[in-house]
Amino acid sequence: MVSKMSARLSVPVSERDHVQGSPDAAVTLVEYGDFECPHCGAAHLVVKQIQKTLGDQLRFVFRHFPLAQIHPHAERAAEAAEAAGAQGRFWQMHDLLFEHQQSLSDRHLLLYAEAIDLDTDRFARELAEHVYQPRVREDFMSGVRSGVNGTPTFFINGARHDGLYDVSSLLDAIQRAGSDV
Repeated sequence: MVSKMSARLSVPVSERDHVQGSPDAAVTLVEYGDFECPHCGAAHLVVKQIQKTLGDQLRFVFRHFPLAQIHPHAERAAEAAEAAGAQGRFWQMHDLLFEHQQSLSDRHLLLYAEAIDLDTDRFARELAEHVYQPRVREDFMSGVRSGVNGTPTFFINGARHDGLYDVSSLLDAIQRAGSDV
């Protein structure tokens, strides 16, 4: 069990992260997630609703934490998101992967790349060469150092959120954190 003292984000949010929202937002929500995890799929819808509610008051960061031993397509899907990110379309791929969690084979990943107008030759080559595997591993290891042991795991302004992640619980925790700033 991780103590409250160590339940902090070990790697601060930086320019290397995938970020949505204002850099000046009062609250930063970081999610460590797995594209094949059904709980992360449910959390994806919760985060979308909270983003819509809070707008510029929230900065959202997604980091990869593929649980490859129980989700065989998770690591490959994370690499696909990074390959899309290299072409400026991380968030489009992120959303597609969560919307189609049951279809994450290489064939499907290529279809998603086409759907969001990626250079599919480059995308396929980078996936085949595992170009973004080190980046996915960096995220995973930062999660391990932060005490992440399952997905989704959320951090609100650097502190791990150990409560529920339904809309009202997570929104309440975010709003409390915002009022503490």
